Amino acid sequence: MSEQKTLTFALMDAPFENSRTTTAFRLLDIAAREGHNLKVFAYEGAVGLAFARQRPHANAVHGRDVDEEDHPLSHKWVIALHKLAEASGGSLEWINCGLCVDERGMDESVEGVGRGSPADLWKFASASDNTLIIPTR
Repeated sequence: MSEQKTLTFALMDAPFENSRTTTAFRLLDIAAREGHNLKVFAYEGAVGLAFARQRPHANAVHGRDVDEEDHPLSHKWVIALHKLAEASGGSLEWINCGLCVDERGMDESVEGVGRGSPADLWKFASASDNTLIIPTR
């Protein structure tokens, strides 16, 4: 294992919208596997990444039922990331922007996701070895 670092990620994109979110999860997965301490601040549409009420769906266009479609849900990735970080000797602290949560009505997040403000991003970045902000366009 490499030297344990504390890394902050700020995410802004809503789930299912573009590849930036998938790339962010890939980076988080790599960092978690290496046992780093991860801090995630989800802002704007990214508060939906951990929304607990996401549901899989069928795809009538492709003629697939729910099981065949096996649609990925980002809240399951957040849960898996928490487990992976812990199993690898690191940690994951995930904070959703409370204002963004209220605006979008996404106040039901999976376990391990907290509510905060942009001040938490500042605290995360101040306590981290490095910070990566993945903005929207």
